[in-house]
Amino acid sequence: MPQLHLTQDDAADALLSRDPFALLVGMLLDQQIRMETAFAGPERIRSRLPGAPDRLDPAVLAALPEADLAALMAGPPAVHRYHGSMGRRLQDLARAVVDDHGGDAARIWVDAADGPDLLRRVRALPGFGEQKARIFVALLGKQLGVRPDGWREAAGEYGEDGVHRSVADVVDEASTARVREFKQQRKAAARG
Repeated sequence: MPQLHLTQDDAADALLSRDPFALLVGMLLDQQIRMETAFAGPERIRSRLPGAPDRLDPAVLAALPEADLAALMAGPPAVHRYHGSMGRRLQDLARAVVDDHGGDAARIWVDAADGPDLLRRVRALPGFGEQKARIFVALLGKQLGVRPDGWREAAGEYGEDGVHRSVADVVDEASTARVREFKQQRKAAARG
C-alpha cells in the first residue's frame, strides 16, 4: 500500500494512506485553509469519534446527529475554519458514499471505466467542483497508482509529470513548499 506524505504528520498520513474515505474527506476540507491542515482533518475527526476507531466510517458520519457533528468539527481546535458549513458538506459526502457506493469510497475509482468516468464520478460528489475533482484524479494517479485509461487527460494540468501544482504533487516538505509557491504565484497573477 502506498504511503502518502501530505501532512508531514505520521498519524494523519497513515490514516490517509489506509482509508479511502479519509482521503476523500481531506480533499473535501482542502479549501480556504492550508493543505496540511485540511488533510490532517480526517485524523482529527477520527480521534474525536467515540472509541477512536481505526478509520472513518462514512455510515457513522452520515448518521451522526447534526449537533454532535458540529461539536466534533468545532473542536478545539477546529477541524476547519468554517467548521459548520464544512461539517454539513462532510455529512453530505458521507451520505453520498453510503448511498451511491455502498459505503466503500474506493469503489468511486475502482469501478471507474476510464479517466473521464473517474472524473465524472469524483465531480458528482458533494463538495467536489471541477478543479477539486481534477486534483483528486491526479492525486489518485500520481500517488496511489489509480491509472485508468485517460486519467492524465481527465486530471488536466494537474496530471502532468514534473510539476508542483497541487496536493497531488506533495511527497515531502520540499514539494509542499513548491506547491505553496505555485499557488501564491497563481493567486498573484489572478489579482494581476
